[in-house]
Amino acid sequence: MIEVIKAGLETSVQDFPGRYGFWEQGFPPSGPFDMWSFRLANLLVGNAPEVAGLEIQFLGPTLRFESEAVIALTGATMAPTLDGAPIPQWESVAVPAGAVLETGFARIGARAYLAIGGGIDTGPVLGSRSTFHMAGVGGMEGHATKDGQHLPLGADGNNGRAGRRVKSDCRPPIPGENSWQIEVVAGPNDDWIDEAGQRMFLESDWTLQARSNRTGFRLTGPEWSFAARATDKGPEHGEHPSNILDHGYPVGAVNLCGQTPIILVNDGPSAGGFINPYTVPSAAFWKLAQSKPNDTYRFHLVSVTEAQAARRAIDALCTESSLEDAG
Repeated sequence: MIEVIKAGLETSVQDFPGRYGFWEQGFPPSGPFDMWSFRLANLLVGNAPEVAGLEIQFLGPTLRFESEAVIALTGATMAPTLDGAPIPQWESVAVPAGAVLETGFARIGARAYLAIGGGIDTGPVLGSRSTFHMAGVGGMEGHATKDGQHLPLGADGNNGRAGRRVKSDCRPPIPGENSWQIEVVAGPNDDWIDEAGQRMFLESDWTLQARSNRTGFRLTGPEWSFAARATDKGPEHGEHPSNILDHGYPVGAVNLCGQTPIILVNDGPSAGGFINPYTVPSAAFWKLAQSKPNDTYRFHLVSVTEAQAARRAIDALCTESSLEDAG
């Protein structure tokens, strides 16, 4: 067991790839927002990439280990300490029984990932241990961890080896500044936006609002203009040009609610009545995960083929070949 002394701002159990196969029933995939950092953390401690670990948002937890373990913290820089002594990130570390791990504020990036040898052994719901906060499903009683809870660990936690690290060129290149280039593919409803509106979206800076979470990332920016099919349409599509007959939403959709684009992320809705002119591919989700409110996005149009190649490149880095002895 691990005792949660302080839970942090939002620390939740997630597994990779999440809760797939239940989208038509309204259950999103959930899972780790930055799947690149998450999988590397698991590999460092000797787990399979899909084993459940902790996603730590903005302000990290304080945890006491009731038995010895091997851990790794990846993703956002959070200045972790073990019994008061600094420990490295992106490296597997041996933890003695009774030791206390403290993590602070995210200094660079926004979300860190803690893997423990053997993984976190909460009960799966619909095939996944991932926390879906909005419905109270998975994780620790369906929600982020709380002070005083105890996290159960898997029985095969002795396979990990301390002293391994992720090669520097195999890690997500999380920048220290607050501006990001985010890839998008066109569609499914790009033809509802006129040429001027499409050009505006790709050539403008967009600011991430504080009213953003694992359901959706709200953006502030210029006003959109619409194609004729959005302004001259049947009444069944709704009154506003951004309204459309209810249809399915892809994960990563740039969902246009009136004049406010909302990127639908891991816990987003499966369907609704707004258009989705663009979609952020999964290979760019680590960038969303590591950005903070008031950060600036500039969107870059890529093809589906390019988006698929980028995902394959990340998947190739989430392997043992990305690890080395810390020396």
